[in-house]
Amino acid sequence: MAQVLEFKLPDLGEGLTEAEIVRWLVAVGDVVAIDQPVVEVETAKAMVEVPCPYGGVVTARYGEEGTELPVGAPLLTVAVGGTGAPEERAEAAPEAAPTAAESAVSSEYSGNVLVGYGTAGPAARRRRVKHASPTAGQTPAAPKAAVAAPAPVAAPAPVAVAVAAAVPASAGPVPVISPLVRKLARDRGLDLREVRGSGPEGLILRADVELALAALERPVAAPAPASTPAASPAATPVAAAGERIPLRGLRGVVADKLSRSRTEIPDATCWVDADATELMAARRAMNTAGGPKISLLALLARICAHALDRFPELNSTVDTAAREIVRLPAVHLGFAAQTPRGLVVPVVRDAGTRTAESLTAEFARLTESARQGTLTPADLTGGTFTLNNYGVFGVDGSTPIINHPEAAMLGVGRIIPKPWVHQGELAVRQVVQLSLTFDHRVCDGGTAGGFLRYVADCVEQPAVLLRTV
Repeated sequence: MAQVLEFKLPDLGEGLTEAEIVRWLVAVGDVVAIDQPVVEVETAKAMVEVPCPYGGVVTARYGEEGTELPVGAPLLTVAVGGTGAPEERAEAAPEAAPTAAESAVSSEYSGNVLVGYGTAGPAARRRRVKHASPTAGQTPAAPKAAVAAPAPVAAPAPVAVAVAAAVPASAGPVPVISPLVRKLARDRGLDLREVRGSGPEGLILRADVELALAALERPVAAPAPASTPAASPAATPVAAAGERIPLRGLRGVVADKLSRSRTEIPDATCWVDADATELMAARRAMNTAGGPKISLLALLARICAHALDRFPELNSTVDTAAREIVRLPAVHLGFAAQTPRGLVVPVVRDAGTRTAESLTAEFARLTESARQGTLTPADLTGGTFTLNNYGVFGVDGSTPIINHPEAAMLGVGRIIPKPWVHQGELAVRQVVQLSLTFDHRVCDGGTAGGFLRYVADCVEQPAVLLRTV
């Protein structure tokens, strides 16, 4: 006899509390092996394939692609060690002999741990409640668990279809998968049994709930009392106007982080123009000498690392609880990367000890992973200073927002030919604007200006910094 186990969305680490289903890798009825990836989810930081710790036959999936689930919500159920038929079907018909494929599935449990879940032994078996066939004028009482748990996305068994036809819609379980949709309705006092779902098979989506709430909040036309002033046009609800884009996933995390930076950090910005002609010439010379190509970003990273070694105040963070400035021993350099998912800041570990070639290779690896959406949480955390090359967007200057909880960010504009006084004569030189946004709590303007001036000097005379170690 099959034992049906429920696999819940595990804790994916780094404080993440929810994830969005991007793509199911298995279907109902598929045979899965232990630790086989069953779903691809998108967290606020990365795309993750979630492995199932059980081996068996998938009996139900919870959530359509695009559904956002909190950690701990059911993902799917797996029949282990038996026929693999769904529970409903097992109760409706005698048990059949296992197929060859199902018999080959191991009933062992994974010993691996994906933060927050491990399976040293079988999970507790869900209690099954059998009901007698309904007689005329009677309806079977639904188990309490059916009300609390979201309905699985699986083809219903024939018996379930017959019962649904005999029971009024208001008496059966509400067709809602997402716990977030249930919470939204519960918090706003909306009865989901009165909402018509627009999803597959009448599934109630978040948009359905928001539309129902907007209809409830729409004022009813009625003559106003003489003592009540007429409502101004600005007070008219505009819930249905314009496109609404939820601040969730990566976009939500970026919004929260930037807002926190602006709220907590008293930042200031200074900038300077620099003649980058010699830096560009040195890069060309290095790349024509043979060997791996060196990127401009790698040279700027080496300059930043040298500057931070001279001005360690800017490679620090502020412990607000202890009211202390913490100077960090190593330079873990973040760099802003624009991707189809939005802005991300991958981190190059120990940038201060790397050569130009090593930095170039690591920038290339992290940039490709960012574009593919395969960055891990470890790739996106632990930065101590950020380098932002917004010149690739064709702009000269900016006032960057500090990547909290860091203390500074260097912005680099485009490098373009400009008139410049060189050796006492007017000449056309390759000029770049550099801007430094810094946390005024960790240093004063003299230190920030000294850092930026040193960076500009290195851009103008880079030879001393281009030796590999």
